[in-house]
Formats: sequence, C-alpha cells, structure tokens
Amino acid sequence: MPSFDTVLEADFVEVKNAVDQVSREIGTRFDFKGTSAAIELKDKEIILHGDADFQLQQIDDVLRNKLTKRGVDARFLDVGKVEKVGGDKVKQVVKVRNGISTEDGKKIQQAIKGSKLKVQGAIQGDAVRVTGAKRDDLQAAMALIKSELKDLPLSFNNFRD
Repeated sequence: MPSFDTVLEADFVEVKNAVDQVSREIGTRFDFKGTSAAIELKDKEIILHGDADFQLQQIDDVLRNKLTKRGVDARFLDVGKVEKVGGDKVKQVVKVRNGISTEDGKKIQQAIKGSKLKVQGAIQGDAVRVTGAKRDDLQAAMALIKSELKDLPLSFNNFRD
C-alpha cells in the first residue's frame, strides 16, 4: 500500500553554516565592534548575546537573511523572550523546530479525514504517516496538507509505492 511521511525537519548542516556566517559577520561589522554581540549554536537552540534589545534584533535579522540564502525556511525558528544577563547584557534563545507536535499532527489528521480522500493519517512519533490505495490520492493529500497548514514548513519523504 503506497505511503509517505509528513515531517518537520530543518537542515541542521545549513543552520550551523548560517550561524557560523553570522558569527563571522558580527566580528567584522563596524557597529558590533567593542560590544558583547555574539551568536552560538547548542543542540537545537541558537543563543543570541548582545548589549541591548536592538542589537539582538540586528543579529536576528542577519541570521534570518543567512538562513534564507542557505535555503532554510525562517518558519523553523521559534523565538524566545529576551532575558537580562548580569549588568546591561541581554540574551535571547531561538529554538529550531524539529518534529511535528501532537496538536499539529492532529490538525493534519483532521484535515485528511475532512477531505473525503481515501487516505489515512497516523501519528508516528514526530512524523505523520499517510497511507492510501492510489498514488493520485496521496498526491492530493500532499497538496491538501500544504494548503491547510501554511504556517508550518512541512516536507514529505519516505514515499513508498
């Protein structure tokens, strides 16, 4: 029976490359000279350091530009609150989304059930497996999922015939 997996995965190699590029740009930009502006990647979190909120915003803008140039959708970023860190320094944690949450998986399942297509969706960990009898139905399900959940950068893999 044909099937495919709906996943939410960022290319972490490209994310790491973008963070490295931003770090180099921070080191060379004149407006960041002599400040505590920095960026680092730990596990699936990008940590921005700066002297003020506007500096964090500048680093975030540079990061989004670099990610876009490297083909990583900015919708993968989940921006946290700005935190004070001793003295006049601030930091911000930006999480990189990976895996479909349970409520998003349920939204995908509801969209498939409500579409009257002859396919079934099953949540399997952090992915949703969609199975059906015909390849055309699966392709229609892909188009439906993309149109229903525009705020998530979903991709489809593991297509089996």
